[in-house]
Amino acid sequence: MENITTVNEFLLLELTSIQELQPIVFVTFLILYMIDLFGNVSILVIVISEPRLHSPMYFFLGNLSLLDICYSSVTLPKLMSNLLSTHKTISFIGCITQLHFFHFLGGTEALLLTIMGFDRFVAICYPLRYTIIMNPQMRILLAAVAWLISFFYALMHSVMTACLNFCHSQKLRYFFCDVKPLLELSRTCSVLHKALSTCASHFMVVSLFYGTVALTYITPTSATSVIQERFVAVIHTTVPPVLNPLIYTLRNKEVMSALRRVFGRKFKLFV
Repeated sequence: MENITTVNEFLLLELTSIQELQPIVFVTFLILYMIDLFGNVSILVIVISEPRLHSPMYFFLGNLSLLDICYSSVTLPKLMSNLLSTHKTISFIGCITQLHFFHFLGGTEALLLTIMGFDRFVAICYPLRYTIIMNPQMRILLAAVAWLISFFYALMHSVMTACLNFCHSQKLRYFFCDVKPLLELSRTCSVLHKALSTCASHFMVVSLFYGTVALTYITPTSATSVIQERFVAVIHTTVPPVLNPLIYTLRNKEVMSALRRVFGRKFKLFV
Protein backbone atom coordinates (compact mmCIF):
# COMPACT_ATOMS: atom_id res chain seq x y z
CA MET A 1 0.00 0.00 0.00
CA GLU A 2 1.43 3.39 -1.01
CA ASN A 3 1.99 5.91 1.76
CA ILE A 4 0.70 9.25 0.50
CA THR A 5 2.00 11.17 3.53
CA THR A 6 5.45 12.49 2.70
CA VAL A 7 6.12 14.89 5.60
CA ASN A 8 8.20 13.80 8.59
CA GLU A 9 7.41 16.71 10.91
CA PHE A 10 5.21 19.78 11.32
CA LEU A 11 6.13 23.31 12.38
CA LEU A 12 3.89 24.51 15.21
CA LEU A 13 2.63 28.06 15.59
CA GLU A 14 4.21 30.29 18.24
CA LEU A 15 1.94 31.59 20.98
CA THR A 16 3.76 34.90 20.78
CA SER A 17 6.35 36.25 18.38
CA ILE A 18 7.78 38.60 21.04
CA GLN A 19 10.89 36.87 22.34
CA GLU A 20 10.88 38.77 25.65
CA LEU A 21 7.40 37.44 26.51
CA GLN A 22 8.17 33.77 25.87
CA PRO A 23 9.88 33.11 29.26
CA ILE A 24 6.97 34.80 31.04
CA VAL A 25 4.46 32.67 29.12
CA PHE A 26 6.55 29.58 29.88
CA VAL A 27 6.57 30.29 33.63
CA THR A 28 2.82 30.97 33.59
CA PHE A 29 2.05 27.64 31.90
CA LEU A 30 4.54 25.84 34.15
CA ILE A 31 2.82 27.16 37.28
CA LEU A 32 -0.61 26.20 35.92
CA TYR A 33 0.64 22.73 34.99
CA MET A 34 2.21 22.16 38.42
CA ILE A 35 -1.00 23.28 40.16
CA ASP A 36 -2.97 20.93 37.93
CA LEU A 37 -0.67 17.99 38.71
CA PHE A 38 -0.50 18.69 42.45
CA GLY A 39 -4.26 19.16 42.83
CA ASN A 40 -5.31 16.11 40.84
CA VAL A 41 -2.60 13.81 42.23
CA SER A 42 -3.67 14.86 45.74
CA ILE A 43 -7.28 13.96 44.97
CA LEU A 44 -6.21 10.58 43.57
CA VAL A 45 -4.08 9.76 46.61
CA ILE A 46 -6.84 10.78 49.03
CA VAL A 47 -9.56 8.84 47.19
CA ILE A 48 -7.43 5.69 46.97
CA SER A 49 -6.03 5.77 50.50
CA GLU A 50 -9.15 6.82 52.44
CA PRO A 51 -11.69 3.95 52.80
CA ARG A 52 -14.51 6.37 53.65
CA LEU A 53 -14.18 7.87 50.18
CA HIS A 54 -14.65 4.55 48.38
CA SER A 55 -18.10 5.61 47.18
CA PRO A 56 -19.45 5.98 43.62
CA MET A 57 -19.08 9.77 43.58
CA TYR A 58 -15.42 9.68 44.62
CA PHE A 59 -14.71 6.76 42.30
CA PHE A 60 -15.77 8.90 39.34
CA LEU A 61 -13.97 11.92 40.82
CA GLY A 62 -10.78 9.85 40.93
CA ASN A 63 -11.29 8.93 37.28
CA LEU A 64 -11.77 12.59 36.45
CA SER A 65 -8.58 13.56 38.29
CA LEU A 66 -6.56 10.93 36.43
CA LEU A 67 -8.13 12.12 33.21
CA ASP A 68 -7.24 15.76 33.87
CA ILE A 69 -3.62 14.85 34.59
CA CYS A 70 -3.35 13.04 31.26
CA TYR A 71 -5.38 15.65 29.35
CA SER A 72 -3.17 18.57 30.30
CA SER A 73 -0.05 16.44 29.73
CA VAL A 74 -1.01 15.92 26.09
CA THR A 75 -0.41 19.55 25.09
CA LEU A 76 1.27 21.56 27.86
CA PRO A 77 4.73 19.87 28.04
CA LYS A 78 5.22 20.16 24.27
CA LEU A 79 3.92 23.73 24.32
CA MET A 80 6.35 24.70 27.09
CA SER A 81 9.31 23.02 25.39
CA ASN A 82 8.56 24.90 22.17
CA LEU A 83 8.51 28.20 24.09
CA LEU A 84 12.17 27.61 25.01
CA SER A 85 13.22 26.13 21.68
CA THR A 86 14.07 27.73 18.37
CA HIS A 87 13.06 24.56 16.49
CA LYS A 88 9.32 24.46 17.20
CA THR A 89 8.47 21.21 15.45
CA ILE A 90 6.69 17.95 16.16
CA SER A 91 7.19 14.68 14.32
CA PHE A 92 4.44 13.24 12.16
CA ILE A 93 3.95 10.27 14.50
CA GLY A 94 4.07 12.59 17.51
CA CYS A 95 1.49 14.86 15.89
CA ILE A 96 -0.98 12.05 15.17
CA THR A 97 -0.40 10.62 18.66
CA GLN A 98 -1.08 14.01 20.23
CA LEU A 99 -4.24 14.41 18.15
CA HIS A 100 -5.44 10.94 19.16
CA PHE A 101 -4.96 11.43 22.90
CA PHE A 102 -6.38 14.95 22.80
CA HIS A 103 -9.67 13.67 21.36
CA PHE A 104 -9.56 10.44 23.36
CA LEU A 105 -9.21 12.19 26.70
CA GLY A 106 -11.50 15.07 25.76
CA GLY A 107 -14.25 12.66 24.72
CA THR A 108 -13.76 10.62 27.88
CA GLU A 109 -14.10 13.73 30.03
CA ALA A 110 -17.37 14.66 28.30
CA LEU A 111 -18.80 11.18 28.90
CA LEU A 112 -17.46 10.99 32.44
CA LEU A 113 -19.06 14.32 33.38
CA THR A 114 -22.35 12.97 32.02
CA ILE A 115 -21.95 9.82 34.12
CA MET A 116 -21.21 11.93 37.20
CA GLY A 117 -24.42 13.85 36.53
CA PHE A 118 -26.31 10.54 36.31
CA ASP A 119 -24.69 9.45 39.59
CA ARG A 120 -25.95 12.61 41.34
CA PHE A 121 -29.40 12.11 39.80
CA VAL A 122 -29.63 8.59 41.25
CA ALA A 123 -28.33 9.78 44.64
CA ILE A 124 -30.98 12.51 44.85
CA CYS A 125 -33.97 10.71 43.34
CA TYR A 126 -33.34 7.18 44.67
CA PRO A 127 -31.39 7.64 47.93
CA LEU A 128 -32.46 4.31 49.44
CA ARG A 129 -31.50 2.32 46.33
CA TYR A 130 -28.42 4.39 45.47
CA THR A 131 -25.80 1.92 46.71
CA ILE A 132 -27.63 -0.94 44.99
CA ILE A 133 -27.94 0.82 41.63
CA MET A 134 -24.45 2.27 41.68
CA ASN A 135 -22.75 -0.91 42.89
CA PRO A 136 -19.01 -1.50 42.22
CA GLN A 137 -19.69 -3.48 39.04
CA MET A 138 -21.89 -0.71 37.64
CA ARG A 139 -19.30 1.96 38.45
CA ILE A 140 -16.52 0.05 36.69
CA LEU A 141 -18.77 -0.71 33.72
CA LEU A 142 -19.79 2.95 33.27
CA ALA A 143 -16.22 4.19 33.56
CA ALA A 144 -14.92 1.50 31.19
CA VAL A 145 -17.59 2.34 28.61
CA ALA A 146 -16.62 6.03 28.75
CA TRP A 147 -12.92 5.28 28.23
CA LEU A 148 -13.45 2.65 25.49
CA ILE A 149 -16.00 4.59 23.43
CA SER A 150 -13.79 7.68 23.48
CA PHE A 151 -10.70 5.66 22.55
CA PHE A 152 -12.26 4.24 19.39
CA TYR A 153 -13.90 7.58 18.56
CA ALA A 154 -10.47 9.24 18.72
CA LEU A 155 -8.89 6.36 16.81
CA MET A 156 -11.25 7.02 13.90
CA HIS A 157 -10.12 10.67 13.81
CA SER A 158 -6.42 9.89 14.07
CA VAL A 159 -6.41 7.13 11.44
CA MET A 160 -8.41 9.18 8.93
CA THR A 161 -6.23 12.25 9.53
CA ALA A 162 -3.04 10.22 9.15
CA CYS A 163 -4.22 9.08 5.69
CA LEU A 164 -4.43 12.65 4.34
CA ASN A 165 -1.87 14.07 1.92
CA PHE A 166 0.33 16.77 3.44
CA CYS A 167 2.70 17.27 0.50
CA HIS A 168 2.49 21.01 0.01
CA SER A 169 2.96 22.45 3.49
CA GLN A 170 4.38 21.60 6.88
CA LYS A 171 3.40 24.67 8.92
CA LEU A 172 0.46 24.23 11.29
CA ARG A 173 -1.56 27.32 12.16
CA TYR A 174 -1.97 26.09 15.73
CA PHE A 175 0.15 25.44 18.82
CA PHE A 176 -0.69 21.71 18.97
CA CYS A 177 -1.93 19.04 16.58
CA ASP A 178 -5.67 18.97 16.04
CA VAL A 179 -7.96 17.86 13.24
CA LYS A 180 -8.90 21.31 11.91
CA PRO A 181 -5.38 22.75 11.39
CA LEU A 182 -4.25 19.46 9.84
CA LEU A 183 -7.20 19.50 7.45
CA GLU A 184 -6.16 22.98 6.37
CA LEU A 185 -2.78 21.59 5.30
CA SER A 186 -4.23 18.73 3.30
CA ARG A 187 -4.89 18.89 -0.44
CA THR A 188 -7.60 16.19 -0.23
CA CYS A 189 -10.07 17.59 2.27
CA SER A 190 -12.37 20.12 0.57
CA VAL A 191 -15.32 17.74 1.09
CA LEU A 192 -14.31 17.26 4.72
CA HIS A 193 -14.19 21.03 5.24
CA LYS A 194 -17.72 21.35 3.88
CA ALA A 195 -18.93 18.52 6.10
CA LEU A 196 -17.28 20.01 9.17
CA SER A 197 -18.79 23.41 8.40
CA THR A 198 -22.27 21.91 8.12
CA CYS A 199 -21.84 19.84 11.29
CA ALA A 200 -20.50 22.82 13.21
CA SER A 201 -23.55 24.90 12.28
CA HIS A 202 -25.89 22.09 13.28
CA PHE A 203 -24.04 21.56 16.55
CA MET A 204 -24.25 25.27 17.33
CA VAL A 205 -28.05 25.26 16.97
CA VAL A 206 -28.44 22.06 18.99
CA SER A 207 -26.19 23.38 21.76
CA LEU A 208 -28.02 26.71 21.85
CA PHE A 209 -31.42 25.01 21.97
CA TYR A 210 -30.64 22.45 24.67
CA GLY A 211 -28.34 24.82 26.57
CA THR A 212 -31.03 27.43 27.02
CA VAL A 213 -33.56 24.73 27.94
CA ALA A 214 -31.21 23.50 30.64
CA LEU A 215 -30.67 27.01 32.00
CA THR A 216 -34.42 27.61 32.05
CA TYR A 217 -35.68 24.40 33.66
CA ILE A 218 -32.74 22.88 35.55
CA THR A 219 -31.21 25.85 37.39
CA PRO A 220 -32.92 26.76 40.70
CA THR A 221 -35.30 29.70 40.65
CA SER A 222 -34.50 32.77 42.72
CA ALA A 223 -35.56 36.38 42.79
CA THR A 224 -32.17 37.55 41.54
CA SER A 225 -32.33 35.30 38.48
CA VAL A 226 -35.63 36.57 37.05
CA ILE A 227 -33.94 38.87 34.54
CA GLN A 228 -31.47 36.14 33.59
CA GLU A 229 -34.29 33.62 33.09
CA ARG A 230 -36.19 36.07 30.89
CA PHE A 231 -33.09 36.73 28.82
CA VAL A 232 -32.44 32.98 28.38
CA ALA A 233 -36.10 32.40 27.50
CA VAL A 234 -35.95 35.12 24.82
CA ILE A 235 -32.86 33.51 23.29
CA HIS A 236 -34.45 30.05 23.45
CA THR A 237 -37.66 31.12 21.75
CA THR A 238 -36.25 33.46 19.11
CA VAL A 239 -32.66 32.62 18.12
CA PRO A 240 -32.98 28.91 17.09
CA PRO A 241 -36.05 29.61 14.89
CA VAL A 242 -34.10 32.41 13.21
CA LEU A 243 -30.95 30.32 12.71
CA ASN A 244 -32.71 27.18 11.47
CA PRO A 245 -33.72 28.62 8.06
CA LEU A 246 -30.25 30.09 7.60
CA ILE A 247 -28.44 26.85 8.39
CA TYR A 248 -30.74 24.18 6.98
CA THR A 249 -32.29 25.91 3.98
CA LEU A 250 -30.72 29.17 2.82
CA ARG A 251 -27.23 27.59 2.72
CA ASN A 252 -28.61 24.78 0.56
CA LYS A 253 -28.14 25.42 -3.18
CA GLU A 254 -31.21 23.37 -4.16
CA VAL A 255 -33.43 25.31 -1.76
CA MET A 256 -32.08 28.65 -2.99
CA SER A 257 -32.69 27.62 -6.58
CA ALA A 258 -36.26 26.60 -5.74
CA LEU A 259 -36.87 29.88 -3.91
CA ARG A 260 -35.70 31.86 -6.94
CA ARG A 261 -38.02 29.86 -9.22
CA VAL A 262 -41.06 30.21 -6.93
CA PHE A 263 -40.65 33.91 -6.21
CA GLY A 264 -39.65 34.53 -9.83
CA ARG A 265 -42.96 33.08 -11.06
CA LYS A 266 -44.95 35.10 -8.52
CA PHE A 267 -43.13 38.27 -9.51
CA LYS A 268 -44.02 37.68 -13.18
CA LEU A 269 -47.71 37.28 -12.26
CA PHE A 270 -47.76 40.75 -10.69
CA VAL A 271 -45.88 42.43 -13.54
